[in-house]
Amino acid sequence: MRLLSIAFIITILFSSCGVRKQQAAKDKPFIDRNILWFDATANFDRFCHKDSILFYLQKSKEVGVTDIVVDVKPITGEVLYPSKIAPVMISWGESKTKKDLSWDMLSYFIEKGHQLGLKIHASTNVFVAGHNYFDRGVVYDDATKAHWRTKSYLPEGFKLITEQKNKYSAMINPVLAEVRQYELSILKELVSMYPKLDGIILDRVRFDNLNADFSEESKKQFENYLGKPLAKFPADIYEYQDGKRVDGIYFKEWLTWRAKIIHDFIFEARAALKGINPNIVFGDYTGSWYPLYYDVGVNFASKNYDPSKEFEWASAEYKNYAYAEALDLFTTGNYYFEVEKSEILKKDDQKKLESGLTVAQEDWYTVEGSAELVNRVTMGETPVYAGLYVEQYKGHPEQFVKALKMCRAKSEGSMIFDIVHVINYGWWDYLKEGLTK
Repeated sequence: MRLLSIAFIITILFSSCGVRKQQAAKDKPFIDRNILWFDATANFDRFCHKDSILFYLQKSKEVGVTDIVVDVKPITGEVLYPSKIAPVMISWGESKTKKDLSWDMLSYFIEKGHQLGLKIHASTNVFVAGHNYFDRGVVYDDATKAHWRTKSYLPEGFKLITEQKNKYSAMINPVLAEVRQYELSILKELVSMYPKLDGIILDRVRFDNLNADFSEESKKQFENYLGKPLAKFPADIYEYQDGKRVDGIYFKEWLTWRAKIIHDFIFEARAALKGINPNIVFGDYTGSWYPLYYDVGVNFASKNYDPSKEFEWASAEYKNYAYAEALDLFTTGNYYFEVEKSEILKKDDQKKLESGLTVAQEDWYTVEGSAELVNRVTMGETPVYAGLYVEQYKGHPEQFVKALKMCRAKSEGSMIFDIVHVINYGWWDYLKEGLTK
């Protein structure tokens, strides 16, 4: 509801956060990577065929990509490998293509990728289990899991996520122990099944947004965290007055508790997966906009960074639930058309998020500024790979190349989402220019 602290922005501008490879003084050798993401549903038909997989792996290698991320668990909660826990996706959309289950797509990616000298990571969307545009997925198809759906508190009242058809992701409630254990069991199965897998990158390890979750179980567990019952729920957290959010007496504690839920899961998952394969690269994807990321209950900073000194929303305990130290690899969405900070400084407009937050466009609304920001708050505890959303540059390949070079200059490399856009736009030469020059 309030504009972000000007003091924070000034600190960002004049700090040394632009210096990359902050780990130089640490005993943590980081690896330069250029990471290319292969989305599950956008590429479903394409990667049902071995020759197509091999062709695009070779193309990726030729243009300077070092690491491939294969999305094996999209937002529906289905998976693209022979799981005994999660339902297997055998078709997608209106396509008539059916997945041939006689061969294993991920094994083929690993085999052929390694022959080319590429590292292969698998990504999974964690706290989501349905696609609202198609009424498809685990929470739609499995009645025993329907109660996992997150419950939002909106100006018009409480509403289940599957009733919000303006949102495509049917997010589930990470507060529920059964949700966390189910998702952890899938991750453990995946790492166990593929011992040659180089890494695993988690996605959507978060709440839907600030409006979630307001179920009875979340209320109960928050009260346990507080050590006292709430006199007024949800007003003790926040309420709406004339359509505007007004924070309650326990708003900061609520944000801290949500961050603890995600923090605890991240560290539990790391321990479990390292117990299966000590060499697995444990990674995570988030957005890069740290000043707003409390919105989804995530503190991806280092435990040595204290946001309470810069932000009104952060309690003194919030820093205790940071998790950068848990990550071997951290890739972020630096999803802005503007590349250099000087580009955004020409603007003074504001943005309003779906949860009601209003923010001014500051220097971190650029690829350069956001990369500096992430490096600053993670404090060299994990290698950061700044990421781009290719579709944002449609019709502007020169800006895409410029953004790629900025990612490489301001972080340990780059992440490109997604290969489908590179293919559709025919931008292989531009990708090569951004990655190798």
